[in-house]
Parts: sequence; C-alpha cells; structure tokens
Amino acid sequence: MNRQKSQELNLAAPCGMYCGTCRHYLARKMGLLKERNLKHGCKGCRIQDKNCAWVKKDCSLLRKKRIDFCFECKDFHCCNLKKLDERHLRDDNISLIDNLIRINRIGPKKWLLEQEELWTCPKCGGHLCVIDKECYDCGYKIK
Repeated sequence: MNRQKSQELNLAAPCGMYCGTCRHYLARKMGLLKERNLKHGCKGCRIQDKNCAWVKKDCSLLRKKRIDFCFECKDFHCCNLKKLDERHLRDDNISLIDNLIRINRIGPKKWLLEQEELWTCPKCGGHLCVIDKECYDCGYKIK
C-alpha cells in the first residue's frame, strides 16, 4: 500500500476494526490522554504502521505488506482473527469478520464513511468510543 493510500485508509485496520472508535485513537485525537489515564494514544493502524498486538505480529503477509486486509488472505478467517473477532463480539458487539466482508464488498472508502456515520453520537454529533461505550464529547452512554 502506498503512503497516500495508507493515510486515506488509516482508520480501516487490516483486521476490520474501525480505529475511529478506539479509546487510544480518540483520546490522542481529542487531547484526553491524561484525563483517560493513557500514556501514548494512537494515530491509527496504518499511519503508525505498528505491529498489531492481535493479528499482524503473527501474520507475515500483513507484516511484509503483501496484503492490506485479512480478507485478502487464502486463510481468511485464521485462528488469530477468529479469537480477535470473538473478543470484539463479546465485549463490543462488533464482528471484525463481518466488517471485513463488508469492506471487501463495498470497498474501504465507502465502509469508512458508513463507520463514521455509525459511530457519530446521536445526541451531540461527537465521537463515540466502542471500548468505553460513551461519547467523548458529551458523555452520552451507548446502550
């Protein structure tokens, strides 16, 4: 993936997570690291190009940038992705595998627009955090 495309798709993680709803991304973006008791925060998966603690560290295709998304792999849904998907289904009611299937179907740009709309606070139009289950702007609680 070239640098411009990487920046464009920054919030579409290779595993199917929408980084725009992650506490580490939102706290950094909104200057709330200290308030949220976080040390570093995150700029998004692709810009930081850091090794994903869940999938990328165990996937040579992602590490070597041979694929951009897990759905491009012949082993899609590998055991690492399944474990991560199960955790997000349990904790956040989000399926990364379903997200990846949707990204593959409609493309990452359209998917990012859908996610941005989905994760906008219905009360104030602010930023919803899937992990903390609240709006970082007004405190609205996600049910």
